[in-house]
Amino acid sequence: MPARLLHLARRRICTAFCAVLISAPAFADAPRRVVSINLCTDQLAMLLAAPGQLISVSHLAQDPRSSVMVDAARAYPANRALAEEVYLMNPDLVLAGSFTARATVSMLQRLGIPVATFPPAASLADVRQGMQEMGAVLGRDRAAAAMLARFDAGLAQMGDADPDHGPTAATYAANGYTPGANSLSGDIIRAAGFRHLATELGLTHGGFLPLEALILAAPDLVVVGETYPGNSRAEEILSHPALTQLRGGRETLEDRDWVCGLPGVVDAVTRMRAARDAIGSAP
Repeated sequence: MPARLLHLARRRICTAFCAVLISAPAFADAPRRVVSINLCTDQLAMLLAAPGQLISVSHLAQDPRSSVMVDAARAYPANRALAEEVYLMNPDLVLAGSFTARATVSMLQRLGIPVATFPPAASLADVRQGMQEMGAVLGRDRAAAAMLARFDAGLAQMGDADPDHGPTAATYAANGYTPGANSLSGDIIRAAGFRHLATELGLTHGGFLPLEALILAAPDLVVVGETYPGNSRAEEILSHPALTQLRGGRETLEDRDWVCGLPGVVDAVTRMRAARDAIGSAP
């Protein structure tokens, strides 16, 4: 099965799974004690939960390198996704990601605690779906609908872009990794009107892009993340002198800006669109 079809199948399975949870007797009323053990569900739940409904988020939500909602997250007790600590919080719903602490998720389910699992967003369409699903499991459909309307309005305000005839952008991370076009970052780049270099080089689903190939391709924009303090061999490639010789632009977006399917990814699209417009107006 092609990777894109496999992703859509997984998304439909998750949607059906969430629907089963909602229709179960335990969810006749909205859950009152919700614990999130995943960075992305942390932030989406903080945006949508009713006052007092969310009682704990993962410690990653309080990490400024990972989270865009650090200040809000500090108002909640932090957990480390351990089954014992989550169980003692007596939740009636746990929010997790598809790859979150599988042993913890399995243990909680065996103990009879409902767990709603959310796959990572791989497109802007997935961001919309995630809002709807989170609103459903929290019993906050109206809040989710309002959030979705703002999200759609933010994207619509920028107007349509034609990525097929736009400039070329490349994402470049530690060890020369590029997530590829079939990812949330790739969809953001496409929505901003760029062609994704990874696609043109046959790395549709991501992979490692040699520095030489990047230099020879000479993209119009290179998108990199902030490097961590200290020295790292994996990140040395991001400060290689050859990168500074590229005539195209350079944009810095941290992982937290677009790693999770949050309404704030509209800001990432806006920044990328501004970078595209700057390229279009350059002499």
